[in-house]
Amino acid sequence: GTVARAGTLGIMIPPSTIMVIYGVFTETNIGKLFMAGILPGILGAFLLCGAIVYTTWRHPTWGPPGERSGWRERWVALKDVWAVAALFLFVMGGIYVGFFTATEGAGMGATGALLFALGRRALTWRTLYDALLESARTTAMLFLILIGALMFAEFINITAMPADLKGFVSRFAVHPVAVVAGVCAIYVVLGTAMEELSMILLTMPVFFPVIVHLGFDPIWFGIIIVCVVEIGLISPPVGMNMFVLKTLLPHVPTGTVFRGVMPFMWADVIRLAILVAFPIISLWLPSFMR
Repeated sequence: GTVARAGTLGIMIPPSTIMVIYGVFTETNIGKLFMAGILPGILGAFLLCGAIVYTTWRHPTWGPPGERSGWRERWVALKDVWAVAALFLFVMGGIYVGFFTATEGAGMGATGALLFALGRRALTWRTLYDALLESARTTAMLFLILIGALMFAEFINITAMPADLKGFVSRFAVHPVAVVAGVCAIYVVLGTAMEELSMILLTMPVFFPVIVHLGFDPIWFGIIIVCVVEIGLISPPVGMNMFVLKTLLPHVPTGTVFRGVMPFMWADVIRLAILVAFPIISLWLPSFMR
């Protein structure tokens, strides 16, 4: 359960590919989206830790105590990860204070990673070639997906479906929070059967105009969508992360896998409720950006 839940944190903690695609697709400031994901990501990490404490308290045999490490061992362990932390702070700090845009920040991050690799003498011509090739493949794949999604969005607009939904909401005076709750429920269901990128690209043309029409902040909605997608990836009966985990651990019964993730799924539901009730958590850091 811990591994499956922690595996979803990557799409909330910046830099996040999902946030980049959402920002491009909805024309939302990507730098502000990155900043908006920091506090919800930290909140999610704290709730994840709380779920671990609760689970091991209720079932001590599920997480028996290991050997305790002293502060010296902990500081020594940091020497292998300080470069990643420094690069993250440099890129995100530069975007936050306005030194460079999100696109320029990606270039700065790639340059910094290249310098660290050279400094550690871990870069060869072969690894450089593999990295460039994989980057080209990933970029081409994402652009093809994005082109198809934009074409799909144009067809959706031609059918006037978003306008019909906005008219439906206005005609029946549906409460805005009820609309958000309905959208979240749909995403949780879709997340049990679809990959997160496909899910967002297929549904944004329909839901985003309605959300903007109701007066919600696009940045806040982006964070809510990422949070709901995380829940969908670990929710029974067919959460995608759960079946990946089951494939890696074939000797563990499927019921055990789903039972182990339930406390973490409820922790995510609590986080979603907090983010909906207090939008300032998502919007506070972006409010300081230029």
